[in-house]
Amino acid sequence: MTSRDDNSAPLPAGPQTSPAIAAMFAEFGPNYRLLAVFTAMAGTLATLLPATIVNVVIPEIIGAFGIGQDKAQWLATGFMASSTITMLANSWMVHSFGVRFTFLTSLGVFMLGSIAGMFAPNEDILIAIRVFQGAAAGVMTPLTMLIMFQVFPPEQRGRAMGIFAMGTVMAPALGPSIGGMVIDALGWRYIFFLELPLLFAAIAMGSVFLTGREATGPREKFDWAGLFLVAIFVSTLLVGLSEGQQEGWHENHVLALLIMAGVSFVAFIAWELMAPQPLMQLRVFQQPSFAPAAIILFVFGNGLFGSTYLAPLFMQTVQGSTALSAGLMLMAPGLIMVFVFPVAGAMSDRFGSTIPMVTGMLIFSFSCYLMTGLDLDAPFVTITIWIMIGRVGLGLVMPAMTAAAMGGMPLHLISQASGINNFTRQLGGAFGVNLASIMLSQRTNFFSEAMTATQTAANTATLDLLDKFSGLFDMAGLTELTSQEVAMFYLGRMIYSQAYMLAFRDCFTILTVVFLVAVIPALFIRRPAIPAAAPHAQRPPAEGD
Repeated sequence: MTSRDDNSAPLPAGPQTSPAIAAMFAEFGPNYRLLAVFTAMAGTLATLLPATIVNVVIPEIIGAFGIGQDKAQWLATGFMASSTITMLANSWMVHSFGVRFTFLTSLGVFMLGSIAGMFAPNEDILIAIRVFQGAAAGVMTPLTMLIMFQVFPPEQRGRAMGIFAMGTVMAPALGPSIGGMVIDALGWRYIFFLELPLLFAAIAMGSVFLTGREATGPREKFDWAGLFLVAIFVSTLLVGLSEGQQEGWHENHVLALLIMAGVSFVAFIAWELMAPQPLMQLRVFQQPSFAPAAIILFVFGNGLFGSTYLAPLFMQTVQGSTALSAGLMLMAPGLIMVFVFPVAGAMSDRFGSTIPMVTGMLIFSFSCYLMTGLDLDAPFVTITIWIMIGRVGLGLVMPAMTAAAMGGMPLHLISQASGINNFTRQLGGAFGVNLASIMLSQRTNFFSEAMTATQTAANTATLDLLDKFSGLFDMAGLTELTSQEVAMFYLGRMIYSQAYMLAFRDCFTILTVVFLVAVIPALFIRRPAIPAAAPHAQRPPAEGD
């Protein structure tokens, strides 16, 4: 059989196609590619919906449990941290149990977390449920990428990554708006049931259209030491950054956490280099474009998840918008990305990855620069347009950088590479949310202290404002002392609101600079060569190879 380029053509059995996939094409015909794509996308959407809905539900949970924003952000960070860690287990699970079992198990675990989330009695259990769900979701994303690479030939992988990126963005596009409607109508607990119909559909399709275990020998030993070390690294670093912001960077336990993070990271790399069956196969970094693409993936995750966390939080806490309004603000920008992704994938196949990546990062950087103009009266439409511009940029970046990282990768390393690829992006996202929360709190305190220091008896504008407030409260029937106290409280709230707004501006300023700097590694991306069809060098290894 000879390979054909059109999407409807079955893949031939060969060095870039496993026998199980070839058998699926033989059983279901040319439409199998479409069936596999729908199955993978359904699983991805079902597990990513709660990851994005939480950004509009955080203010509701803060009010429900009486907690601060610094703790509530762990609903997002905890999910992303656990999913980051388990992404690296995807390759072992696929090799040991097969794509179908891994897919169904991950969705089943995620479903249990969704049901439990509605009945969480306090914030600690709710955060633990989010971590539980994140662990299941972490396996799904690289698994979806693996399925896409299995059913598309090498010369169409840019297009495949465009379709994959569409699925990963449908949830951020639709999740917040749907979640906003549910929150306003029923309450925040019902968001955990939104994904259940999609989970059931994905499990049904996965049972039929995905492949079982292909290896026939004994299962590999799992790298528990590697998983333990990477879990220590991610958790201690994120907790250390959060605790340092709250309690001071010179506290002994904060320093201990950060030192432990550094030591565990070095130990993890050393162990993976020596382990006979490593959790992270570092050989993927021998692919020339993989390392610079990994840097861009980290920055991409930082920008995507950081901005998605900041924008609805600004609208709800600073401008007083409803959860539905905040969700609708993210819908149009997300849908824009859906249309940009296929174009970016085709551009990557035709011209290489550097041009769409550099262009996209410059556009997103410009969008973040526009967001530094946020103020209390910024119109809804204006903010939405600014975010839409940024999403066009991210839409150009994601398929191109994924194709650059994965293009030319031997088939037997694709599962490992996809796990590392998504691990890097998700780690960037976890850092983006965590650091955005830290920066928001620090800069708010800084501006609050700076502006409070100017509110003295020599400040005639302040005295005039207090007199006007006191006069209004006197007319409302309050005593003179009470009027003065209420006027001072109102002045404090005005100062905090202004400080909070300026802190948001600073966060977007940092994102602007980071994406400008990230253009540098994009210049080192080289268009990968399609692997030669050598009969042995690139075959999927048998168990025990």
